Amino acid sequence: MKSTLWKDAGQFTEQPLNSVRKFNGRLLQVYLDTVRLPDGLTSTREWIRHPGACAVVPVFEDGTIMLVKQFRYPSRQIFYEVPAGKIDPGEPEEVTAVRETAEETGLQVRSCRYIGHFYPGIGYSDEIIHIYAAWDLSQQPEKLEDDEFLVTHRLPFSEAVRMVELGEISDAKTICSLLKTKLWWEKNNPFYVSFS
Repeated sequence: MKSTLWKDAGQFTEQPLNSVRKFNGRLLQVYLDTVRLPDGLTSTREWIRHPGACAVVPVFEDGTIMLVKQFRYPSRQIFYEVPAGKIDPGEPEEVTAVRETAEETGLQVRSCRYIGHFYPGIGYSDEIIHIYAAWDLSQQPEKLEDDEFLVTHRLPFSEAVRMVELGEISDAKTICSLLKTKLWWEKNNPFYVSFS
């Protein structure tokens, strides 16, 4: 029978006892840790260390936004996504947001605002994604990385939200970024835009 001591003590945290890196990749590191549970027993935790990322919702003055479509190998599907990418070592998050938007869409961002963050895989990763809304946009040539293949897709913000509702947008970072940005935008209105 499972002990309930942890409930009485009000402790919910697990204490690391040992950590072994099992894989060291260009982007990710995979660890196997031994932890002490709240009830005093031990267990193991497999988890992934991630450098963090930024996701951006670029909003044009006419109420349209820019998404990208790209093939994602692990799920073998093409997804609609907001521009996004990992944070380089020592790089401020806002710089990552502006850089990734330019690289993936060719859009130069002159104004952006931090909207918030979320954790996309709390059961197996420490990854955090920071969300930015961007406006005052101008088009420049794209600067895709050598192994990056995608196309841009401009559409009304309201249509993107409808696609979330219908399941046509199924990428978690895109869903979260679109909905949080829509809520922030409607409350703060950096300039008048109708999303209907």
